[in-house]
Amino acid sequence: MSEQPIYIMPEDTKRTTGREAQHNNIAAAKAVAQAVRTTLGPKGMDKMIVDSAGDVIVTNDGVTILTEMQIEHPAARMIVEVAKTQEDAVGDGTTTAVILAGELLKRAENLLEQEVHPTVLARGYRLAEIEAQKILGKICENVSIENDSLLRNIAITAMTGKGAESDKEELAKLIIAAIRKVSQGNKIDKDDIKVEKRVGNENSELIEGIVLDKEKVHPGMPTYIENARVLLLDSPLEIKNTEIDAKIQITDPAQLTAFLDQEERTLRLMVERIKDTGANVLLSQRGIDDMAQHFLAKAGILAIRRVTKSDIERLAKATGGKIISNWKEVSYSDCGSAGLVRESKIGENNMIFVEKCINTKSVTILVRGGTEHIAEEIKRAVTDAIGDLAAVVKEGKVVGGAGAVEIKVARELRNYANQLTGREQLAVQAFADTLEIIPRTLAENAGLDPIDVLTQLRAAQEIWPGINVATGKVMDSWQAGVIEPLKIKTQAISSAAEVAEMILRIDDVILGHEKKGNPNRMEV
Repeated sequence: MSEQPIYIMPEDTKRTTGREAQHNNIAAAKAVAQAVRTTLGPKGMDKMIVDSAGDVIVTNDGVTILTEMQIEHPAARMIVEVAKTQEDAVGDGTTTAVILAGELLKRAENLLEQEVHPTVLARGYRLAEIEAQKILGKICENVSIENDSLLRNIAITAMTGKGAESDKEELAKLIIAAIRKVSQGNKIDKDDIKVEKRVGNENSELIEGIVLDKEKVHPGMPTYIENARVLLLDSPLEIKNTEIDAKIQITDPAQLTAFLDQEERTLRLMVERIKDTGANVLLSQRGIDDMAQHFLAKAGILAIRRVTKSDIERLAKATGGKIISNWKEVSYSDCGSAGLVRESKIGENNMIFVEKCINTKSVTILVRGGTEHIAEEIKRAVTDAIGDLAAVVKEGKVVGGAGAVEIKVARELRNYANQLTGREQLAVQAFADTLEIIPRTLAENAGLDPIDVLTQLRAAQEIWPGINVATGKVMDSWQAGVIEPLKIKTQAISSAAEVAEMILRIDDVILGHEKKGNPNRMEV
């Protein structure tokens, strides 16, 4: 009798193993890297992404592109995670990290075809990454955050080639001023700097306080309050629905009137309790009933509803107020204070300004653009620059840009590879070659010959040999003011190496599908 086959997985499960699995994963990762590669550098191009609802995004921000693309392939999603990690850690350099990850896997594929084992490659990449971090620590420059011209160059470098380039000088001044306002020595929280956008041709500005993209809930409320007492509420000023199923039977019109009167008295009591705290500004995370709005307006209280959690937390920090979760427990001591709260029309819509707070460690940069798409892209560029300057304030270390740091690290890595004797040497050399994809891509995106550019950069004697994309010549990027935080490079190299090693170790991909009637079965 012949042996019966044994099935351990459902029949609709798809499984890919061995070299085919590795090839598919690497191909997916390379495709993701290729999707954002043309956006790198001052001459990088933009991408237009149209979602299923028809909404359009035009950007060259790497993490925005990859997030909006809704990538499904599991290995490709791992590359997207590299971009998100870079965004969370620094706020800039997402495209660089993704390109490095894709190139590491591309060169690994060549070595796999030469029968170099994946674990040997992974170990070699790990050795190269450790050595690259050591090299970066040696060649970086220490800087002082008191050096305005240096901070300005870092901010301008971050915004060059993005939507904010036309106003990068003015924006750099605003960003530096904001950084100085919120920093405490070498400690800084990027969340203390809020970036708001508006369509319009006016200049961008820095507001020492919080700007809310909201308007007062009732036209009868004041629009300008000095010496404001601010109450922050995480509780709705509404009549709650019962938490259990209940039926209220009314047999007499008088009963209905009494029922409505009771609701009104409850809402009036809510407003009276708020008024007793001395608050003249109410900012709520929740909803406010129409009747409560009327009572608040009669009491002369400016009220805003549906304020986001992040904004409420910023306001608590700025005004010194407490976030209260129950309107019955509010008291005089819970209120914060602000020198001025006003509603002003910016563009076509109103915005709320909470200014002259007791703690000016929370500020807002209000950026403007000619269209909604431009304003959104300027906001992304400014956010990147804030991340760069925050990294510099924390670590006080920078490197030359324009591909200079990659050329220098690649040169040192090749020297290190020559000291190795095993097959790991091939992986370290591949890692060094991978780093040069950054200056190569800068050259390609500028319409230059990448081979000529790389040849010049390798032979250059400048301290920081970078590429001038306008002339195609080698320049000293430090002297040219093209400077980047060290954190961008260390994080990008670390993240790219880790994801490449992980993907190289995968030799079996099992794709399962959820079965109807079995909610506990998860997709593998």
